[in-house]
Amino acid sequence: MHVRPSRRAAAMGLLYALVVGLAAAASPTLPRPASADVSAASPAVFDEAWRLVRDNFYDRSLKGLDWDAIGDRHRRAFLAASTDQERSAAINAMLAELKTSHMFHFTPADPAYYQLADIFSHGLRNDLPRHFPGGEIAYPGIGIFTRDIDGKTFVGGVLSGLAGDKGGIKVGDEIVTADGAPFEPVGSFRDKIATSVTISIRREAQGPLMTLKIEPERIEPRKAFQKAMRESARIIEANGRRLGYIHVWSYAGGRYQDILEQELAEGKLKDADALIWDLRDGWGGAQPQYLDIFNERGPDMTMVDRDGEASVASFKWRKPVALLINGGTRSGKEVLTYGFKKYGYGAVIGTRTAGALLAGRGFLLSDGSFLMVAVNDVTVDGERLEGKGVEPTIEVPFELPYAAGRDPQLDKAVEVLANAPRG
Repeated sequence: MHVRPSRRAAAMGLLYALVVGLAAAASPTLPRPASADVSAASPAVFDEAWRLVRDNFYDRSLKGLDWDAIGDRHRRAFLAASTDQERSAAINAMLAELKTSHMFHFTPADPAYYQLADIFSHGLRNDLPRHFPGGEIAYPGIGIFTRDIDGKTFVGGVLSGLAGDKGGIKVGDEIVTADGAPFEPVGSFRDKIATSVTISIRREAQGPLMTLKIEPERIEPRKAFQKAMRESARIIEANGRRLGYIHVWSYAGGRYQDILEQELAEGKLKDADALIWDLRDGWGGAQPQYLDIFNERGPDMTMVDRDGEASVASFKWRKPVALLINGGTRSGKEVLTYGFKKYGYGAVIGTRTAGALLAGRGFLLSDGSFLMVAVNDVTVDGERLEGKGVEPTIEVPFELPYAAGRDPQLDKAVEVLANAPRG
């Protein structure tokens, strides 16, 4: 029996979140994205970003700011910059004046650039061939999320089944160098797909350096997130109970909900006694109806064709469930968190969500860089979560640096479900 993939259409540009790092199938070479020749002395790209914000930002008054004056001030920093990263920083500084989520600029040096281009690929379909060879969005990486803290780079997430996971990287590891050079999330792996890269890490504060040999992979964002989601699904044995676990790294499209249903209905989680639904970090994009899977009052529906093959058209999870959240749970995932908590589906464990709930639209600028603009305000049951977020029902802090793979939030979810009264 299999679950029939639904035909949900993800609303274009709706409810996405910000985080980096993933990987997919190996390939010996990977071309760089093409880009226009925009010199450091030209304000063309900056002015393009400035106009797109002026003409598309959800608040026509631009929050009462003098956008002309703001543009003039940050344009000077853009013109004075000498690298792509410095020019991007000048654009991001301008966007930050609005104090709003879903406002950021990325270059090909950042994994998020490729992830966003893939997420928004339908809307960008006419522009992609000019900036990606053959219109294919891919980049080299090892399948990790990183976070800079106090000038150091730490692993914030490891995608199951991908290169970093296979190579032994753990959440909380400090990445010191890659092949002896400063770590770059894309640059460290450029032209090194399917070859060995030496990653130097520190797993303990002030501890010795460790070296890991990891083979970078060719990353196709959507495929990689789906693979990592499937690979994350597993059973945790605790107190005589079988607890299912799955991490939804991205919800930018209905296919991720299909995978959840498949794993619960007939996959690795079908015999679980309870479920841990992990929405920490990654991307949003989720739609409110995804919570229907936990509505016990709805019917299941199975269809059988003339050959006797059965497919689940509608599936409901009627066993206990706990939700994991943190400050990287944002956008559409916050809609799910809000509803899960309000309507009492189960314990919400972790830390407050990001408070980043607006609808965004992606643009490729003339130099090939990516701009996100918040184009719609959003409320949930009449409540605005932007700048506020959703508090957990059980607060569990998580100190990332040197965590050595420990996960106190997951541990708490296991404790809660394993010791819940048996029905």
